[in-house]
Amino acid sequence: MTTEAMGETRTNAPRIRQGNGVSRRSSHDSDREVEHETADERLANALGWFSIGLGVAEVAAPGAVARLIGVQDDARNHAILRTMGVREIAAGVGILTQPRPAGWLWARVAGDVMDLALLGTAMTSDDANRPRVAAATAAVLGVTALDIVNANRLASRADGALGRGAKDPAIRLKTAVTVEATPAQVYQFWRDFQNLPRFMSHLESVRMIGGGRSHWTAKGPLGLTAEWDAEIVDEQPDSLIAWRSLEGSEVHNEGTVRFERAPGDRGTYITLSMHYSPPGGVIGEKIASLFKEVPKVQMQNDLRRLKQVIETGEVVQSDASIHRGPHPARPADHTDHQ
Repeated sequence: MTTEAMGETRTNAPRIRQGNGVSRRSSHDSDREVEHETADERLANALGWFSIGLGVAEVAAPGAVARLIGVQDDARNHAILRTMGVREIAAGVGILTQPRPAGWLWARVAGDVMDLALLGTAMTSDDANRPRVAAATAAVLGVTALDIVNANRLASRADGALGRGAKDPAIRLKTAVTVEATPAQVYQFWRDFQNLPRFMSHLESVRMIGGGRSHWTAKGPLGLTAEWDAEIVDEQPDSLIAWRSLEGSEVHNEGTVRFERAPGDRGTYITLSMHYSPPGGVIGEKIASLFKEVPKVQMQNDLRRLKQVIETGEVVQSDASIHRGPHPARPADHTDHQ
């Protein structure tokens, strides 16, 4: 063998060893990733089977479940539990049958939030067994934590970067209504932000604090409230108002309302656009995205109430919004029998 050949062999040898070393490290990293994925998948499957088992119990034996969690064993709660059971079964089937079940796990989180809201309501009922309701609430909180952790891990592997795009508001909504009033009248009503809680159902109060700034208080789930300060960023009299929350607010939000004369001199066409991110960071945004249709419907209802307030001076309530449960469409006319 020549000296040049020996030198080439010596030069190549370290390269081969270095290459093998890199290969071994990659293999170990890959093995660890597979182990984590397997553990997360096992947890997801366990949550899926738990969801199906709970759902079957709620559908098949709502009375027993009601007594177990400490709520009243009556027809109304039976109907609620059966509905919850169908939701649980659907989520469980989705988790077990989909190759990427993160979305179904977030659906379970959304269901957990609804369950907690119902348990919170039950806690205030005189008919409830409060110790059992409290125990059921603790159990749901524990399962919710598992759902969130597992959904986060699976979602991070699915999209490669958990929290990507988290700076964008999770909810972007837009709706419109025509009101029988002039743009100037509607603008003046809206410009007094203290009028907003009269038709925006989620607001408790809006207080002007000077300098085009205002303090907002909103109602949240489970009796919680959220507060923030906002400022007007654009204003065109009788035409447009735009506002946004101040830096550091617990609920980032911004909105624009436009007032245009409706065709045919039929009043004012109001267009409302709102963007907001709920508290809770990425987790809060993922939960909110599951309920996107809920705030959309709420905003549409708010504008309908605005129309009623401006046109009639008050929000018109139907019998269904006043009475709970079945009730007569109108009171019996006793004069017919006299």
